[in-house]
Amino acid sequence: MEKVIEIEPSIVVGLFGAQNANIDLLSHIFSKLKIVARGNALKVIGEDGEVELFENRIHLLESHLEQFGKLTETDILNITALEDDRFYRLNSGDKNVILYGREGKAIKAITPNQKRLVDSAEKNDMVFVVGPAGTGKTYTAVALAVRALKNKQIRRIILTRPAVEAGENLGFLPGDLRDKLDPYLQPLYDALWDMMPMQKLMSYMEDKVVEIAPLAFMRGRTLDNAYVILDEAQNATSAQLKMFLTRMGKNAKFFITGDITQIDLPKNQQSGLLQADRILRGVPGIDFIYMDTKDVVRHHLVTKIITRYEAFENEQEEKAKAARLARAAEKSGTPEKTEKE
Repeated sequence: MEKVIEIEPSIVVGLFGAQNANIDLLSHIFSKLKIVARGNALKVIGEDGEVELFENRIHLLESHLEQFGKLTETDILNITALEDDRFYRLNSGDKNVILYGREGKAIKAITPNQKRLVDSAEKNDMVFVVGPAGTGKTYTAVALAVRALKNKQIRRIILTRPAVEAGENLGFLPGDLRDKLDPYLQPLYDALWDMMPMQKLMSYMEDKVVEIAPLAFMRGRTLDNAYVILDEAQNATSAQLKMFLTRMGKNAKFFITGDITQIDLPKNQQSGLLQADRILRGVPGIDFIYMDTKDVVRHHLVTKIITRYEAFENEQEEKAKAARLARAAEKSGTPEKTEKE
């Protein structure tokens, strides 16, 4: 039997080893096979059963490399010596692990609402996730997108944000387009860098498998076979959010994340995220997940900071409301005073 096993280009170097050292080791372990490395493929010749076993172990080695970011001689010896690959798969993590990031970092749904988010993603094609900073809204959504890409459920990941701080035009900023956009899209890069090797991420971005762009760039497109995440959605106007939601194509998952306490839009523009619940709640296939301070997974002080600010903002809102009522009451008595004068 002769078989050619294609290897994903981004992990060829890690799998084959320096000067094909790992292939030499595999040739020694599978001494009955002829193994030839060519480009990003392995050509294997031998008995059917041996070739099938070799292919199975290669896939396990690929999974290990993607999970932990490295492959040692000990790893190869242990994985190829397995009597049953089910033992390897069963020991790969617990049910709350979404995926394994760089160097084997387990990326999990930790809080109840994060777990609800993961469950909702399985059942719905469009999910709105609203909550304060530090609750893992975007991070969890990106993890789900990367997992879907690894599992070949979709072909690409598209991450977008309104560039409201600089204005959607961005023309007045120095540098090329990427220089202008990177500061506003950095949180999305940070999440991706946690979840896949740098070389693979750069390869994906060059091939447009992973795309990060401002919201204005979504206009006129149909986004299909993709996991699409709109971050900072509280800074999208109603018209922008409608434009984005109607980009949805076949076999697409849309995640919309935002914090309604951090709206940076001009006062004369309403946040589309605030309207979305009233307009879209109850539509089959669309879900809304609301997170709170109990979901904060940053430093323990972040929860206290958010709680204090919320209390302060509520107090200020009550004072402003009382002031408005007082002005209205005063105004209602003004005509009579003016008439006497």
